[in-house]
Amino acid sequence: MNGEPLLVRRLPGRLTADAAMTITRLFWPGAERAGKIIERVATLDDAQVSRLLETMREDFAHLPGGLEDIFLAHYEQVGERVKMPEPITPQRKLLIGAYFTLEYAFASAALFNPSMTPAIDQGGVGPGSLRFVMSLRTIGEGHVSSIVFRRGVIDANGNITMDPPGPFHEPVRRAEYHQFSKARFRVKLAGMGVREEVMKTVLARLGDQFTAEDLLEVVRGPQAVVDGLLRDSPQAPGFEWLAGCDYDIETAPDGDITDMVLFPVSEAESQGMEDMRLVRFTDNGSVRYYGTYNAFNGRQLLPQIIEMPGLNVARVRTLHGRCARNKGLALFPRKVHGHYMMSGRIDGENLYILKSDNVLVWDEAVKVQEPEFPWEFVQVGNCGSPLETEAGWLLLTHGVGSMRRYCIGATLMDLDDPTKVIGRLDQPLLMPTDDERRGYVPNVVYSCGGLIHNRILVIPYGISDAATGFATVSLDDLLARLVGSAARRGE
Repeated sequence: MNGEPLLVRRLPGRLTADAAMTITRLFWPGAERAGKIIERVATLDDAQVSRLLETMREDFAHLPGGLEDIFLAHYEQVGERVKMPEPITPQRKLLIGAYFTLEYAFASAALFNPSMTPAIDQGGVGPGSLRFVMSLRTIGEGHVSSIVFRRGVIDANGNITMDPPGPFHEPVRRAEYHQFSKARFRVKLAGMGVREEVMKTVLARLGDQFTAEDLLEVVRGPQAVVDGLLRDSPQAPGFEWLAGCDYDIETAPDGDITDMVLFPVSEAESQGMEDMRLVRFTDNGSVRYYGTYNAFNGRQLLPQIIEMPGLNVARVRTLHGRCARNKGLALFPRKVHGHYMMSGRIDGENLYILKSDNVLVWDEAVKVQEPEFPWEFVQVGNCGSPLETEAGWLLLTHGVGSMRRYCIGATLMDLDDPTKVIGRLDQPLLMPTDDERRGYVPNVVYSCGGLIHNRILVIPYGISDAATGFATVSLDDLLARLVGSAARRGE
């Protein structure tokens, strides 16, 4: 054993569920009911329409500006599904749009499983302090998970000040009809369990390179209807599921990452977007954010990645390859010897290091860590992206033990070859205290990524799938313990 546990300082204050954190979303009751609602609005006179709109502006003044733009956008979306009366005044369009708009409290149940990374913009930060960006998993109505971002500052002593939240909005998304590779698409379908004969039927009608539009034409077109193999096949929707997973996000010209709420819109995400590992990635002088997360449709998990190269656009893509599976893939903050690297638990039990020349395709992995100590006998995995130190890559880990208790540990890997483990803790760095054991999922402390500042390791962590806390530990003490563990093991 490594002797006495390391001294971990839990910071005061927590981030908790907040019903005041809301966005507006399209409300769609179905075509038949929508038609009746529109007919009822049509019976109102102009004075009634004006009064109702004015009342709505007053009642929902707490929402961000641009509410009328939202009403109009929702009016147009509804108009694509049902017939609208003609002619129609601008005021009446706004009122119809209001009837198809709802306010959604996306963090009313939980705010947890955070990751943090240094902000790209450090302007205006005081001496000895560091600005960070944080991603958090939220849960709202219907137990649907979404992802939200916050900012804050860490001072020289490791104390944290969070920026005020909001205002939030659901950003505009548009489909990105880029080229799919048939070979890679086949691998992903096979991983989903789609039968070979079904894959052959669909893929035979596509070229080696095809777009999502091409795929949907094959699956939804007349030939798919008469083809007995695809008609009513429970696996056919999987093609549409994958086709809708790649899209771009557009924000306002003066937008900020912390304004966005990534709420599920595609079939693959329909039951949640979970546990983003956010990392500031540098490559040949360019800097951007990447975030890997799990898309969940209630049955299957799909590993996704979001790339944020600038303020006003983000690209969401599906990760492909034999090793792009299971939960918790976390990208290294830079390339290693010209290769992208990731940490992941691709078999659900053990920790792997993945390597690729393409950030979207992962076919190569090496197992580097198995459950060894009692507190991790069930499984091990990462708690975010590796952190670079002079002693090696520091990887926060999680272990699951008896009573499904989640604890946080640490592993040190070689800088030049991260598949070589230098040392690992045989005791948890962080385990649930009595006041952290109660929550939606009891007995859990879990992080999606920490950072290092002023020789202090800062660990944001989820508390039993309910809230978020913060802890710090001396980097020097932790590294000494990890390096010493290798010597004690005779390595």
